[in-house]
Amino acid sequence: MKPTVQMIMDALIEPVGRLEKTVDTLKFGDPSMEVTGVVTAFMPTQHVIAQALAKKANLVIAHEGLFFSHHDSEITGGENRIGQAKHRWIEESNVAIFRFHDYWHRYMPDGITAGLIRELAWEPYVSLNYPAASFLNIPPSTLRDIVAHVKERLDIPHIRIMGDLDMTCTRIGMLAGYRGGGALAIPLFEQEHAELVIYGEGPEWETPEYIREAIRQGKRKALMVLGHAESEEPGMKALAVRLAAMFPSIPVHYIKESPLFQTI
Repeated sequence: MKPTVQMIMDALIEPVGRLEKTVDTLKFGDPSMEVTGVVTAFMPTQHVIAQALAKKANLVIAHEGLFFSHHDSEITGGENRIGQAKHRWIEESNVAIFRFHDYWHRYMPDGITAGLIRELAWEPYVSLNYPAASFLNIPPSTLRDIVAHVKERLDIPHIRIMGDLDMTCTRIGMLAGYRGGGALAIPLFEQEHAELVIYGEGPEWETPEYIREAIRQGKRKALMVLGHAESEEPGMKALAVRLAAMFPSIPVHYIKESPLFQTI
């Protein structure tokens, strides 16, 4: 007997315990349905879902929301025709879609951040894990070399950077996803004495402006902005590895979307 959608959801929820308020629910599909295959992805785009169906996978586990909002929003009215069309297409596909955001972030260490660190081959250098951040002590490296390493490991063509590319860094704070705001990032510099913070995205008038002033004051501080998807996709790739070990009787695939933006 193959595992059901509910069995897989329960297995993923179990390490955290059921949350009273969460966006992590079964968005489409029957929880009693037997799973023929699983696809994990950062974003549940129609392209990703179509690839899942082509692989005979009837369960998609995605980190972000289906309809362009963090919280479930009403898409049956007349204001979101793109969402309505996507909704109809998913219903006709008979695929189950489970959002796995809050629980994965509440694993210890955070599953998304741990996946990013694993993809960067920096697991041996982790010194502290906080609920929203991890701290690393890497061998002394120039910022230029760290940029090259990150671009190669994550297959990212472009990275936004602030700081002296020739400065040597050892103390790095990691903040995956939308955690680049000053309330989370600045304490890593001030209290943990980070030389470099790497995050996905955040308000540009907070942490980047702090870094600008720090550099002008002669402080050895640097910032690397990966992009939200670029920082969290490795966590969903790591989830696929975890699920394959938990449910060896079914195929598990990770599907990566194309980058949102092009640079010209």
